[in-house]
Formats: sequence, C-alpha cells, structure tokens
Amino acid sequence: MTTVTAIDSEFDRAIALAPDGAGGYHGELGSGWQIGGGINGGLLLAVAANALRQALPGHPDPLSISCYYLTTSHPGPLTVRTEIVRRGRSVSTATASLYQEDATGTPVERLRVLASYGELAALGGEVHTLAEPPQLPPVEQCIGTEHAPREFLTEAALLQRFDLRLDPATVGWAVGQPSRTGRIQGWFKLADGREPDPLALLLVADALPPVTFDLGLPGWAPTVELTVHLRAVPAPGWLRVSHATRNLAGGHFEEDCEIWDSAGRLVAQSRQLARAPRAIA
Repeated sequence: MTTVTAIDSEFDRAIALAPDGAGGYHGELGSGWQIGGGINGGLLLAVAANALRQALPGHPDPLSISCYYLTTSHPGPLTVRTEIVRRGRSVSTATASLYQEDATGTPVERLRVLASYGELAALGGEVHTLAEPPQLPPVEQCIGTEHAPREFLTEAALLQRFDLRLDPATVGWAVGQPSRTGRIQGWFKLADGREPDPLALLLVADALPPVTFDLGLPGWAPTVELTVHLRAVPAPGWLRVSHATRNLAGGHFEEDCEIWDSAGRLVAQSRQLARAPRAIA
C-alpha cells in the first residue's frame, strides 16, 4: 500500500473528509486555498481524489484522473458523492462529484471527476522515456513568490501554503518583461514541510502561476478541464515542475505540466484547458 505522510499538515487538513453514512463524504474548503475568484483547481481535485481513495480500498492511488470544473467553488462546507463504475484486480474506475450549497440551501455541483485507481508502488515493468527534467538553477538561485506582482499576491492566498522557487529565466513577467515563450518552471515544496505523495501531486499540477503570465497576459485563468497521469510515488524532497503552452486561441489555452521528483523521475504529467486571463479588478 502507498504510504500517506503522517503529518498534521495544512494540505491534509484541507482535503480531509468524513463519511456521512449515506455513501458520501463531508469536508470544508478553507479560504487559504483561494486563487482569483475561487478555490484552486488542484486542491479541489485532491479533495475529490481523497474521496475516491476512501471508496476504493486496496486501490489507493489515482493512475489517471480527469476533472471538469462546472461552477466556482468557495470557502465553506462541501459534500463529495462517489460511484464505483468498475472494480478490477489491479485497476478500478470510479466517478466523484463535489457539491456545495447555494444561498437557498440547494446543492450545486462544482466539479465532476472520472478516474482510474490502482497502487503506484506495485507498478513495475520497463521504464523508457524520451522526456528530460527541466534544467533549473539551484534552489537558492531561484526566485521566491514573494517577488510576484502585488496584484497577483493579493488574489492568490494559496501561495502562502507553498515554498515555490521559480526559474529566473521564466519570471520576466514579474517585472513587465515576459519572455513570451509560454513556459514557467521552478522548484516546489509545501511550506509546512509535508513530503509529496500522489494526492499532493494533483495539487502541484495546478500550483504554478498561469503560464499565460509569460505571454504577457496577467490575471486569473480559470480551469475548464484538468487531466493528471501519475507515474510513480514521489521521493521525498523538492519537486521540479514545468508548465508550458503552445496554443492560445478562442479565449482558451492548454497548459502542459511535468512533475519530476528528487530522484530524477517523471512522477506526474498533466494537461489542462483553461480560459485566457481576464483583468483583475
């Protein structure tokens, strides 16, 4: 079984869920995970993934998980409902929907997930990849998020949960000089020292500033759909994260992410479709 970090961390508290006795799970979204007008999409995905982990004993890890964001999530109570589509020996498939009540007490679906679960630690077989980890300066030579534009820090409370050090070559946007190559990359850790695990990788896949910053387009970029493929249980230590885009059209862009662990392994890949940023009020 995959080992879950036994630390009372902010991330673990943020994704914590309790069974409601009727097949669902209750939790609470905290204001510390906000970005722009709502809760960070990676954190929301990790909450839904935690519900599926509980619903699929013996298959603790998402191997592939796709999430469609339907309405904006806000701090406050939530309910996750799961459905097992198929139970298999090595892989099971299930869905999850996250709900919050509106002002009238009516449940509103915030997101819907379809995922395949297994056990990453049990995977074997030959490893063959042409991918290479991003070449980054040492951590101490990279730029902390405290140097981000003031308006971005105001809109991104979740940055206080991260120890994020960005490659200086990809942060020209912070001083009004974006490279316009469509790439942002850097080193990542959770600020309270919690080590990475498969559920934390879902957060990391959506943790860096929107890659559109490097295109000269500041502002909130809401995720429409996010798919993450997990390859291995990450080793402890810093993660190397790279976000890139090759196409912005019709008011939307794709953002591809690679996450490499301290052992030099590609442990997760993701692609999301997001709306092009709109001006921050």
